[in-house]
Amino acid sequence: MIKIAGYILLMLVLIAVNTGCNKKEIVQKPALMWFDAEANFKTLSYKDSIDYYLEKVKNLGFTHAVLDVRPITGEVLYKSDFAPQMTEWDGFVRPDFEFVGYFIDKAHELGLDVHASLNVFVGGHNFFDRGITYTDHPDWASQVYTPTKGIVSIMEEKHKYSSMINPILPDYQQYIINILVEFVTKYPKIDGLILDRVRYDGIMADFSDYSRSKFEDYISEKIDLFPMDIYEWKKDSIGNYYPLRGKHFLKWIEWRTKNIYDFMALAKKKVKEANENISFGTYTGAWYPSYYEVGVNFASNTYDPSKDYDWATADYKNYGYAELLDLYTTGNYYTNISTDDYNKNNPLVKNETDSKAHASSWYCVEGSCDKLRGILNDKPFYGGILVDQFYDKPEDLTRTIVMNFEKSDGLMVFDIVHIIRKNLWKEVEEGMRQGGNLKSVK
Repeated sequence: MIKIAGYILLMLVLIAVNTGCNKKEIVQKPALMWFDAEANFKTLSYKDSIDYYLEKVKNLGFTHAVLDVRPITGEVLYKSDFAPQMTEWDGFVRPDFEFVGYFIDKAHELGLDVHASLNVFVGGHNFFDRGITYTDHPDWASQVYTPTKGIVSIMEEKHKYSSMINPILPDYQQYIINILVEFVTKYPKIDGLILDRVRYDGIMADFSDYSRSKFEDYISEKIDLFPMDIYEWKKDSIGNYYPLRGKHFLKWIEWRTKNIYDFMALAKKKVKEANENISFGTYTGAWYPSYYEVGVNFASNTYDPSKDYDWATADYKNYGYAELLDLYTTGNYYTNISTDDYNKNNPLVKNETDSKAHASSWYCVEGSCDKLRGILNDKPFYGGILVDQFYDKPEDLTRTIVMNFEKSDGLMVFDIVHIIRKNLWKEVEEGMRQGGNLKSVK
């Protein structure tokens, strides 16, 4: 009996081992699907539609849903004590139900984490003259130094769709901190925050009297010629405007970056005090060589950009905020995917926040990821893709998903609306399969 029992036990072990060998486990990297507030407003206004799309992305191998709850109008998608609620968009009125709570619960039921995205230093949509800068607080809108009109409110610059805020205004900082704390308190089951547009509008912002005064305090010196001592707009030989640097330009760049760093540190402190388990994250564009124009240093503070770039002071590295983050998502928004692609096509790339076009191996997905590894001191990051860049070449949507999985620590897809509009589901599915997040069908 003992021998028979031993034989049976041995056979059971062998069966278990063989079963385990034949079953290939899928080891998923984090994969985030972004749900924009405005673009998906009508689509997500029904519970069955929320169910459908969350189930769809789960079945494609996504692990997270990113729900945009404060779009660029400055409205929010829930009842708030501080901010106006967006109940209508593009003529459609959303049925009255607990939208955010339902979305979180359904995603969790499916095993998806949910991170809420909030646009921070923006309070209006310039295409629609809509938002808090157009109603209660035009004084919060950034003052931008333009080549042709001088210093004007950003609300006058209609080619800029975001009515960005001056980041250093104390009243506004308290206002947006109140919203962040309110949200993580109201929705304690939320897994994380991803802060978006935690930046200046661009090189033209902010040239208000308040910013001038605070910068003078920073350098302990009065500025004789403002803004020319920062920079002056000039034309090059082919008629393009460029900023001719003044004597305070480098300190100005340093100061703006410190302002964003200080806010990020404060926001993290307040959010964690309200909900210690929350993941504190952000989204930025990946184009580090020009991102100084928006006052952001998302690198590790161990990296010294002054060794590589002429826009950085020796102190600039002190305001690298990678160490403040639990989650960093970045926009590898390039149609050239491999470095071979870039070298073959050799494109000039001008991103949304750039004042001029650039050429460098930074400006492809593979090159971007490789260089981000260095400046982030090997801290993890998720490579983001912009789906509408691939409307005309959908096969490259698959390629960029695969490359971001291969070269970064996860994937962020912006935005589901683009997949829906152009029916790009099969390209996404193939990318998720080749990238290793979806089991192959035999």
